[in-house]
Amino acid sequence: MKPMGPLPPEFAGLDGALTIGGRRAEDWVAEAGDTPLFVYDAAIVAARVARFRAAMPAVDLHYAIKANPHPPLIAVIAPLVDGLDVASAGELRLALAAKPAAAISFAGPGKRDDELAIAIGAGATLNVESESEGARALAIGDRLGIAPRLAVRVNPDVELRGSGMKMGGRASPFGVDADQAAALVRKLIGGGADWRGLHFYAGSQALDAAAIADTQDATLALAARLAEAVGAAPPLVNLGGGFGVPYFANDRALDVETVGARLTDALGARAAILADSRFAIELGRWLVAEAGVYLTRIVDRKLSHGEIFLVVDGGLNHQLAASGNFGTVVRRNYPLAVASAMGAEPEETVSVVGPLCTPLDRLGDRIALPQARAGDLIAIFLAGAYGASASPTGFLGHPPAAERVSG
Repeated sequence: MKPMGPLPPEFAGLDGALTIGGRRAEDWVAEAGDTPLFVYDAAIVAARVARFRAAMPAVDLHYAIKANPHPPLIAVIAPLVDGLDVASAGELRLALAAKPAAAISFAGPGKRDDELAIAIGAGATLNVESESEGARALAIGDRLGIAPRLAVRVNPDVELRGSGMKMGGRASPFGVDADQAAALVRKLIGGGADWRGLHFYAGSQALDAAAIADTQDATLALAARLAEAVGAAPPLVNLGGGFGVPYFANDRALDVETVGARLTDALGARAAILADSRFAIELGRWLVAEAGVYLTRIVDRKLSHGEIFLVVDGGLNHQLAASGNFGTVVRRNYPLAVASAMGAEPEETVSVVGPLCTPLDRLGDRIALPQARAGDLIAIFLAGAYGASASPTGFLGHPPAAERVSG
């Protein structure tokens, strides 16, 4: 038997049945017409935003759409946050339907000229990732007769300790190396850009509050040094994000209040050149991951070499991360439950596998569950981030999962 991650505390059973947004899982499936199905609880997202606001009242909050670009979910989140961060022209179009262009920033290496033109024409801020991208943006702005809104994404000289994906302190396709950033900012300003500030991102999926706070301290110091070298204060300093969620056994939820207290102190003691700058944190996973549940129905129950397999109608084509094939080195189990037996004692050890013709399609690896039969629903939690949109939905031609938002 292998352990599972902790069940998000917001989910409970009503007479043993899983409820999402106050409705039974089976009711959600009936409304959607079939499984597999993602359901996102809007109340949980709103509570995350409120918790952030209480912990960091002086900091803007941006939602990183790449975590979950489902349009009805974006429509719920957009009024609650100060900005939307995108990483493609497709995400930019989704963001523009929900928020004014001035509240949208566009990051990511490899932006094509047509993407730069769309962003500049709309009035979104481009987080420039290289000197050549900056030159292309200036040329496109000149052609359009628009001063492009440009920030510089900095590859910081620190990394986020304990992060699941490190994106700073090393050679990187993301951002401009810290020792080159001030010169690029000066060049962009001299070229007629509307300079919007600095963007940093050192890593993601971190659960250590002290590590996040230390990285923010270092980022503020770096931002001040760059501002002094530029000779101008950045209108906005985007400190990145990196807030993690507890997917696996022995993970402990991030102490956001400690992060907030440390950041409040650091902002109070910031360098004079940053006195009038605004500050933002961009979050995706932390806002939406725990709000999502992936529901899939057992199609078959079989015994092979003494091991019980529950074969379900959804798999890694919808939930690549839960299968352990999205950046994890050691395969570990997401929290998972039989939707009709919430709170029941485990009775057997089973593996939950999908319908795809690959041994990688395993959603639960030798986990303890109450006894389940064909027709029962399996619920996989922490499905609100990097689920449907981050999975190979076209693999083997199975249909996409439906998606619903509560509230």
